[in-house]
Parts: sequence; structure tokens; C-alpha cells
Amino acid sequence: MNFYLERRTEPSRTALLVAPLAAIAFTLLICALLVAWAGAPVGRTYALLFEGAFGSRFAFSETLMRATPLMLTGLACAVAFRARFYNIGAEGQLYFGALAAVAVGGMHGGSGFDLPVPVLFACMMIAAALAGALLLLIPAILKTRLGVDEVVTTLLGNFIVLLFVSMMLDGAMKDPMAMGWPQSVALNPDLEFSKLIAKTRTHTGLLWALGLAVALWLINRYTVFGLQMRAVGANAHASRFLGLPVTRVMLGTAMLSGALAGLAGAIEVAGRTSYVTLDMSPGYGYTGVVVAMLAGLHPLGVVVASIFVAGMLVGADSMSRAIAVPNYIADVIVAASLLSMLVATLFAQYRLRRKQA
Repeated sequence: MNFYLERRTEPSRTALLVAPLAAIAFTLLICALLVAWAGAPVGRTYALLFEGAFGSRFAFSETLMRATPLMLTGLACAVAFRARFYNIGAEGQLYFGALAAVAVGGMHGGSGFDLPVPVLFACMMIAAALAGALLLLIPAILKTRLGVDEVVTTLLGNFIVLLFVSMMLDGAMKDPMAMGWPQSVALNPDLEFSKLIAKTRTHTGLLWALGLAVALWLINRYTVFGLQMRAVGANAHASRFLGLPVTRVMLGTAMLSGALAGLAGAIEVAGRTSYVTLDMSPGYGYTGVVVAMLAGLHPLGVVVASIFVAGMLVGADSMSRAIAVPNYIADVIVAASLLSMLVATLFAQYRLRRKQA
């Protein structure tokens, strides 16, 4: 018997809402088999995973702190993917934005002028956004003008940026007080974010991330540019035939995506690290791709997906210390969630049909 997929004329809104929940439930069921195979009690493992992520004030604050950069890199990927521009370079854009933020907010003292803190803070954030935007503009121009695959250029760009950051940390931006450790000069303490929850590492950068998610949702839903992005993503050739400025929309989308990833770097520096190091990000840019896909490229869904992914990562660290289950189970849960989400969304939009003999 032969089967084929038939697109539903009008996908059920209920099915599209239930699909993520079904995907997560299926993932937990599959991962339960792996936990049982490792010889650990499934119920206690999941209880410790949840408790380590959300079970206390400290645990929840750590989850929110880890989710903040994931929201921004997830938004960066979501906005680009919506226009069919596959930005895999959010990791490099994050580092480039962080470097620009420290260059403005940590090295301004030797420039011969002293700006007020609010002005300097605004300059720091603008510099980080521009750094990420201009970095992604290069692959966007190569794609629109020469047809170069942006997946390759953005992915390879990550390694180029990390090498550039390494050069700067051992050269012009090296902290002379770091005892030889490769790190940048520290950010001006007046530019750092305040704590959102007292005596925790959760900072007000979370409010920036939430505000940008809402702003991006409003842009997508209520502006001409948002409609153009969706149209280009649906069919670039048809959009060009209808007279839409496809190249301009693609370049604008790329700059918006890069700016969001660059802001992730600035917020990470101003909220958590105070300086740039090569291990500042444990892969936030790459995980942002997973967050965007789990969210179905919806800006508000990115908020929920980033908290879920951050909770899995934080909870797994706590769980692994309590029972003999490696914290890599979090990576398996996140990866399986992504695959389950893709399959669930597919069947929410298509139905399986059998070819008649």
C-alpha cells in the first residue's frame, strides 16, 4: 500500500495548539524509557528535573537567567526563518554584540570624553545591535546578490567571529588585571543591569527580552513590514511578481535578526558576566534555533520555549547530582522535543492518505 500526505484545506486551530503539548508528552514518554534503561526511577528522575528547574525561588531564578539569552537568540532565528532566511550564525552575532558592548561600555574612559550613564548605556546597546546586524548583513547580501547559501556563510561566520574575539581578548581589549586569563576589560559597573529578583542572578535584561518578544509579535501582526516578511517567506517568487521589494525585505529581516542576537550578547555581559570570555556562551546561538523551531517561529511562543529549554538544562544539572543519571538527558529531551514538535506540526497541517489501487 502506498501513502501520501495531503495538505488540510484549513488546519484546525485546536490541533495546532495541542501539537506542542502532545510533542512534549511523547518526548517525556520516550525519554522515560532511557531513564529506566539507565536503572534510575523514572518518577523520581522527572520530579528532580522539575524541582531543579522550578521547585524553588533559586531554581526558578536560575531558569529565568538561562532563558534570557535564549529568548533573544530564539527571536533572532524565528524572525529570520519566517522569511526563509536561515540564520545559523546567532552564536557569532552574540559574541560580536558582546564585544561591541564592552568596547563602548568598558573602554570609553580613554577616549577623552565622559558621557552620562543613560547616554552611554544607550550607545552600548545600539553598538551591540549594530554589530550583530552588520555581521549578518554580509551573508544576506551574498544570498540576495550572488545566491550563496546563507546556512553555510552564517555557520562558518561563527568560527571566524570566535577567532576574532580570541584575538581581541589577547590583544587590544585584554584586561591587564586578569592575570593572563583571556578576557576583555570589565564593563562599567554603572551600565550593568540591576537584579530583578533579590539575591539571585536573574536581572532586568529579562524584561528587555520579554519586551522585544512582544514588540516583534506586534511588528509581525500589525505592520506592513511584518506582512512583507511573511509573504516573502511563503513564496519569494510570487512576492516579487506582486511587486514586493523582496531583496529589501530580506536585507531588513537579516539586520533585525542580527540585531536581536547582538543584543543577546550585550544583555549577557551587562546582566551576568561583566566582561567577554570565549566560554561566555554555552551555545546559546545554536540552542536558539531549537527554541525558534519549538515555538513554531512565533515570537510569544519563543518565550515559553526558551523557559522550557532553560528549565531542562538547569534541572538536569540538579538532577544529575542527586541520582546516577547523566545531565545529558536534558539534551536528549530537548532534541527529542524538537523532532516530536516537527512531526506533530506536520500532522496538524497534513493528513495521511492512501493511494487508491
